Amino acid sequence: MASSVLRLCRPPVHVSASQSDVCGKTSSEKLHPQVLLSLRSNTLSTRLVGKQFNSKSDSRSFLSRRSRKAMATRAAVSTGSESTLTQAVDFKKLQNGSDIRGVAVDGVEGESVNLTEAVAEAIGAAFAAWLLDRKNADFTTKPRVSLGHDSRISAKSIQNAVARGIAGAGLDVIEYGLASTPAMFNSTLTVRDDLFCPVEGAIMITASHLPYNRNGLKFFTSDGGLNKKDISDILTRADKIYHVMSKESTNTAETVAKKVTHSVDYMEQYTADLVDAVRKGAGGVERPLEGFHIVVDAGNGAGGFFAGRVLEPLGAVTTGSQFLEPDGMFPNHIPNPEDKKAMEAITKAVLDQKADLGIIFDTDVDRAAAVDSSGRELNRNRLIALLSAIVLEQHPGTTIVTDSVTSDGLTKFIEQKLGGKHHRFKRGYKNVIDEGIRLNSVGEETHLAIETSGHGALKENHWLDDGAYLMVKLLIKLAAAKASGEGSGSKVLSDLIADLDDPAISSELRFKIDQSHPDIGSEGFKAYGQQVLDHLDGVVASDSNLEKAAVNHEGIRVSGYGGWFLLRLSLHDPVLPLNIEGPSQEATKKLGEFVLTAVKDFKALDTSALQKYVA
Repeated sequence: MASSVLRLCRPPVHVSASQSDVCGKTSSEKLHPQVLLSLRSNTLSTRLVGKQFNSKSDSRSFLSRRSRKAMATRAAVSTGSESTLTQAVDFKKLQNGSDIRGVAVDGVEGESVNLTEAVAEAIGAAFAAWLLDRKNADFTTKPRVSLGHDSRISAKSIQNAVARGIAGAGLDVIEYGLASTPAMFNSTLTVRDDLFCPVEGAIMITASHLPYNRNGLKFFTSDGGLNKKDISDILTRADKIYHVMSKESTNTAETVAKKVTHSVDYMEQYTADLVDAVRKGAGGVERPLEGFHIVVDAGNGAGGFFAGRVLEPLGAVTTGSQFLEPDGMFPNHIPNPEDKKAMEAITKAVLDQKADLGIIFDTDVDRAAAVDSSGRELNRNRLIALLSAIVLEQHPGTTIVTDSVTSDGLTKFIEQKLGGKHHRFKRGYKNVIDEGIRLNSVGEETHLAIETSGHGALKENHWLDDGAYLMVKLLIKLAAAKASGEGSGSKVLSDLIADLDDPAISSELRFKIDQSHPDIGSEGFKAYGQQVLDHLDGVVASDSNLEKAAVNHEGIRVSGYGGWFLLRLSLHDPVLPLNIEGPSQEATKKLGEFVLTAVKDFKALDTSALQKYVA
């Protein structure tokens, strides 16, 4: 593949007549606003001006001396025509932790579109500027950004808009079409010229399991997924870019994008890597799953590839797999391994087909769950226990990091049965994964970080939360057990967690905070929520049947009556979720009654769900 040199000054790029020759061009060619914003913020003018790009096919300097001089001395360049984008957008509200989420399709009452094509274009340009800035522009060839999307009905329009933003900022675009979130990260690591890999940055267009009218973006570099601070930075840049964009600049960027966009089938590489991992784990056998019947439920998301491109090459029969076709209206069920209807659907398929195993993915395949041949769901605590058993066979004594709502029974299983260490941390898959990475950095061996939602990351897989790779770990165990004569069928998996104590009752209730209530005050719902938690913390000692967790990283966790509860503040919303687990309805009711009595004086808190629970 021939290398190329990044050239920010390509016709037709526009500046006003008074700023002619900014890039050594004529006054009829104007700079795209994305480039101008980069110049104003010094993203390109200080980081990139004067950088030398030495490629085999082109040893010219990154920018001509004339262009460098012009860019360095003319940072405040007029954009020419005024912006024709009149819709006001609060870019900060698009942030959802380490992702971007918004409403992309009209038609749902009370949900106004805020992730428009123009907004997506600005975000694409902002990511390009962020990438050049944060990576210090240390590129030997022209930087490339890969784009992929799930099955949402707004996917292609958002993809095209993001591509315009990236191309308008001077980078190449590599489009994968329908893809998975884990594949996008892998594209920053793969070395393969015909696929334009590795790319310097990757974007997955998805809103996970949210309804059809939503969409969003996830961002990656070879260092992994971006964090909250990075997303805030990108949205701040995007806001500035948005306010200098115009129809003319968008048309210009579209022309550029057509010239620098390449479409490839990266999923071919990603699925081949999964197949190779199973074969290697099974001792090099070409078809290690021969004789297994495994059904897949993709929920009409992006995971339909797993049946035909992973399982079948490994020898498995996939008859009865369902909802493999991408359909962004999600007509059958929400693609979500935590959704009751979704799990009922894959369970029914397994039982109807008399299959050995069922596998279900969320929309963008970064989460997964399974069902054994008896119809037993292998998700949440069970999936964590199963993967812990597999990982601890390979790495005895290692620490398993989970989120805060995992059960006491899981802790007992990991530490007493498996001989590992359970490190219960905060909610939020990025929090859990980052904690696993941190523990390793301070000398505490950690190989698995996994959330009850089905987000799970392994050290051996670059700490990427990859639902398909989690299922690969199960497949390797099945294949290896069959080859060694240890057993066959999913009973091999079920037997691994036979000693896990499942709670008889497990519930999650949500207390909404009324932000308009006069008790909230100027500090907002988070401060009010913390007051609730502080008060609860102070009254736990009044009940001799209760004991507060000695080590806890989120909210208030209390054990008692053979069960436990956790009250915490939601990561993003004005809500206090309450998780309760216990050996009986009577036990969980007692825990609930204690919480209800403790918080009854907080009038801005809607405890109606708990009142009904204990009635």
